[in-house]
Amino acid sequence: MDIFQAILLGIVQGLTEFIPVSSSGHLEIVQHIFGFSGENFHLFLEFINLGTLLALLIYFHKRIWKIIKNVFRERNYKLAINIVITSIPAGLAGLLLASWIEDNDFFSSLFTVSIAMGLVGLVMIFIDRVPHMSDLKDENQLTPKRALIIGLSQVLALIPGTSRSGTTIVTGRIVGLNSESAAEYSFLASIPIMCGVCLKMFLSEKGRIYFAENIDILFFSNLVAFIVGMFALHYVLKYLKQPKSLQSFGRYRVVVACLVLGTMLILA
Repeated sequence: MDIFQAILLGIVQGLTEFIPVSSSGHLEIVQHIFGFSGENFHLFLEFINLGTLLALLIYFHKRIWKIIKNVFRERNYKLAINIVITSIPAGLAGLLLASWIEDNDFFSSLFTVSIAMGLVGLVMIFIDRVPHMSDLKDENQLTPKRALIIGLSQVLALIPGTSRSGTTIVTGRIVGLNSESAAEYSFLASIPIMCGVCLKMFLSEKGRIYFAENIDILFFSNLVAFIVGMFALHYVLKYLKQPKSLQSFGRYRVVVACLVLGTMLILA
């Protein structure tokens, strides 16, 4: 992999990690277009989370500090506990199923990507017609039960094309949050999972060796992912303030799914 390819993947990661169109799905599509393959590419995809994790930590640093102060000064544990509850299902599933997912062709198939992308896209288009459990002012009013429901939906993000932010925003809307609050909660709840992914890579001997041997490529790709991710975060949270904003992302997903399926049929 050369610098140009690493920068391209950094752009894709930075844009699609926070915009609910599926970063894993887009990275799989790019992988097939450029012919990337093998264990090294998988390691690259794991390490490219560093840039977007840093973007999250910096963008939400005031909010994160407020949550920490609420826990240690105000003894207000509600939001922190809910974030942990939401993070646990996907974190456990990823930890227990990681090897199986890597070896299963289902999770690297463009057919899987396109179907998942299209189905979630259709849900986004019709989300305003889906019954909501009740209206909540913001994520601070979430109950542990609803936090768990969001967390369980996040497990679906292990399927490329679904999108971690997409599934959690949609589920957040169903349990009563507006789109902006659902997105903000989704991003906060993804921080523990992304930290876990990065920590796992550095604890792995293969991961440390790959990082040391490819530190230049990883630096540029993560730098680009960080910069693009900061802009994407600002854009998506601002855009989601608009009514029925999820529908635009849903239509985009359906169009991409149709293009991928159509191309597969033509080339078959």
